Amino acid sequence: MDMEITAWHSLHHAMNAKDERRPFSRATLRRIGAFARPHARRLAGFLLVSIVLAVIAVITPVLAGRVVNAIVGHRSSDVVVGLAVLIAGLALAEGGLGLVNRWLSARIGEGLILDLRTAVFDHVQRMPVAFFTRTRTGALVSRLNNDVIGAQRAFSDTLSGVVSNLVTLLLTLAVMVSISWQVTLLALVLLPVFVLPARRMGRRLAGLRREAAANDAAMSTQMTERFSAPGATLVKLFGRPARESAEFAVRARRVHDIGVRTAMLQHVFITSLTVVSALALALVYGLGGFLSLRHQLDAGAVVALALLLTRLYAPLTALAGARLEIMSALVSFERVFEVLDLEPLVKEKPDAKPAPEGPVSVEFDHVRFGYPSADKVSLASLEEVATLDSRGGVEVLHDVSFRAEPGQMIALVGSSGAGKSTIAQLLPRLYDVDAGAVRLGGVDVRDLSFDAIRETLGMVTQDGHLFHDSIRENLLLARPEADEDELWDVLRRARLDDLIRSLPDGLDTIVGERGYRLSGGERQRLTIARLLLARQRVVILDEATAHLDSTSEAAVQEALSEALDGRTAIVIAHRLSTIRAADQILVIEAGRVVERGTHESLLAEGGRYAELHSTAFMEPPAPSVSPGGSTDGPDTLASATSLRDLRAGSSPSASHPALR
Repeated sequence: MDMEITAWHSLHHAMNAKDERRPFSRATLRRIGAFARPHARRLAGFLLVSIVLAVIAVITPVLAGRVVNAIVGHRSSDVVVGLAVLIAGLALAEGGLGLVNRWLSARIGEGLILDLRTAVFDHVQRMPVAFFTRTRTGALVSRLNNDVIGAQRAFSDTLSGVVSNLVTLLLTLAVMVSISWQVTLLALVLLPVFVLPARRMGRRLAGLRREAAANDAAMSTQMTERFSAPGATLVKLFGRPARESAEFAVRARRVHDIGVRTAMLQHVFITSLTVVSALALALVYGLGGFLSLRHQLDAGAVVALALLLTRLYAPLTALAGARLEIMSALVSFERVFEVLDLEPLVKEKPDAKPAPEGPVSVEFDHVRFGYPSADKVSLASLEEVATLDSRGGVEVLHDVSFRAEPGQMIALVGSSGAGKSTIAQLLPRLYDVDAGAVRLGGVDVRDLSFDAIRETLGMVTQDGHLFHDSIRENLLLARPEADEDELWDVLRRARLDDLIRSLPDGLDTIVGERGYRLSGGERQRLTIARLLLARQRVVILDEATAHLDSTSEAAVQEALSEALDGRTAIVIAHRLSTIRAADQILVIEAGRVVERGTHESLLAEGGRYAELHSTAFMEPPAPSVSPGGSTDGPDTLASATSLRDLRAGSSPSASHPALR
């Protein structure tokens, strides 16, 4: 290792050591030990190989010095050849052991990443919906990436580095002192000239790198938000592209300036440190040569000391920042454990029950509920705020009671924000009640297993969310074992089969992020097709037809009537056609059931329902029919255009809204 490489090594350690002033936590260390225990044998082998490599690194310069002495002393060629063969053997051994060490390091590091990532991912999946409504997705993903990798480095880099550097340092000092204490002292006197600039410049460069990373993150956030389908639409409708471009350019320019400044600082630093190293070598050669000429030191010893000098500075510099590296790794572990320690509010009981057989009733029994406060479901670091919002726990549902017999449809109506969606979210245990009970088939949902709830109850929400995947995979999410015929059957019943068949890739068509390549009505009908495929006995429709035109709604209502036959349904409705079909209507206002009955009986009462009926539940006009015979509703028009363009061979992205 020459002195320039040593200088780079020193700078790397100084830049990557985060100055975290935190005390060691024994609990954290114990938990780290628990994650490391499955890798204990590999860790032991890793440390042993690191020690052997450190010993070889010190032996080689000593042997080189003996070769020089053998040459100068005109000793037998067998001695010189023997030493050369030994050096070559050590080099081969060092290369082989280096490969073994790297393999062990990779297995330990990647194994730890696997364990931590799966633990965090599985834990996050158990968190309630309230957790995701508050958490910034980017901050959560960072825990699974940056912090997990930072924790992994504690084993693959920091631990082995401390051990090997400590062994190398002690052996190097011992050998150098045994050869010449004067030269060793001179090397130690010059050490601060080498180490201190590295620490100071490293912190300076680390600050610049953090600033660049912050600007990169801001640019990434801006691009992610503006380049999504809804974000791009918003900018085009209300934004100012020139201002967006200017904001992006300011950050990009700052990253550019930091890049230039960092490159120059690194070059100046490495050049300066290389000069200092060369001066140190010159002093070693000068003092060593002087002592050699006075017959106080062998020529080979001078060469060995010069080579050992390069083995001295790098481990000393690394060990000087070892504490900061260890603390940085501990911080990464603590940030991962912080997520793992956040207990989910909604838990499955150890003795959870299966769902009852046959048709299932739905019952709300004096239910009271308030959304939980942030400190119960979130972390300030994941929301990227200084302190969590202390508000929460205010009751939003007050003594709600009703019962839907097997096969009945219950419609929930009321003003926006009255609590209709909150009621719907309590059935699948997206939240748990504060008082009272929610029952499926007479069993409290808190006593059922999560699998039992998923198998029994299906839900279609207002937004009709789809993953950025194929139509096939979005459908199979409901029932992975479904065959091709079943997929086409539910698409036919959702009135989507003709559209899907006309697409070039059919079921393998990618729907885009959140399904934005489909129109709103097509997206919603696909989610309804997914519901039909699941075949659950209880169905919740949270304004599932909100994005459909009248023609599409009529088609889907026909399919839903078939699908809901014999099933219990809770429907949050805004269309009169849906409400009229209900066996019972509940009028929800301010979290209370203020009226209940059939459509006719509630109209006869002349209360809140009659008021809503006269204002909110008016049917939209029927879609007009164009001279060509096609309806001009938004879905049918978009679909017709897409089919025409796709059949003509146009690019889907350039054709029309249905496959944007």
